Amino acid sequence: MLEWLETTQLSEFIRTNLWGWPIALTLHALGTGLLVGLIFVIGLRFFGMFELIRFSSLNRLFPIVWFAFGLQVLSGFLLWMTKASRYVADGAFELKVLLIVIGVALTYQFSQTMQREAVSWDTAGAVSSHKARFVAAMLLVWAGVLIAGRLTGYLGSLV
Repeated sequence: MLEWLETTQLSEFIRTNLWGWPIALTLHALGTGLLVGLIFVIGLRFFGMFELIRFSSLNRLFPIVWFAFGLQVLSGFLLWMTKASRYVADGAFELKVLLIVIGVALTYQFSQTMQREAVSWDTAGAVSSHKARFVAAMLLVWAGVLIAGRLTGYLGSLV
């Protein structure tokens, strides 16, 4: 099935067209910047940075985060389908996918918690250390996604 996917017209177009791969890769990079960048902005607020931004205001960033995730899925699939059998055998890619699943679950849970508790955090002026540790774990997972993604790109080019 993976070999079939690699030989579809769309896969061939992305792989052989002058603009196919660069456009898919650019969309993936933009999605990465939005997704991970906004998650880090939100996360760093929990560690005392950006104190002028109210916790409740950060909730407005989550629709953009989820849009960026959708962009990542779409562009990532387009890139993946061109070399699906190689990526499936790549340990860095498998690690990246695992970390993405964990990161999405943590981010979703965190967004739900923020919707419920952000106003009380604004009132108190701080969050509990338990929530800060949760945010730290979420940030570490997304940093791992970035690292595994780059390893996929660099190590995959060696084979």
